[in-house]
Amino acid sequence: MPKLKTHSRAKKTFKVTGTGKIRRYKAFKSHLLTKKSTKRKRHLRQSAYVHPSNEALVKRMLCMR
Repeated sequence: MPKLKTHSRAKKTFKVTGTGKIRRYKAFKSHLLTKKSTKRKRHLRQSAYVHPSNEALVKRMLCMR
């Protein structure tokens, strides 16, 4: 069987932590920022973890079986 290629966007988007969780960054932070409150924009800066229901899909894109 041939080698599997890593999904190019996924390797730029997701990072794997030391414990094996997958870190992602939050959406809605790229444009139209004037109407969003400072508190909302500050919370969007924080990273989050991929939800367990999507973890298998992301791991498959990263070739982490």
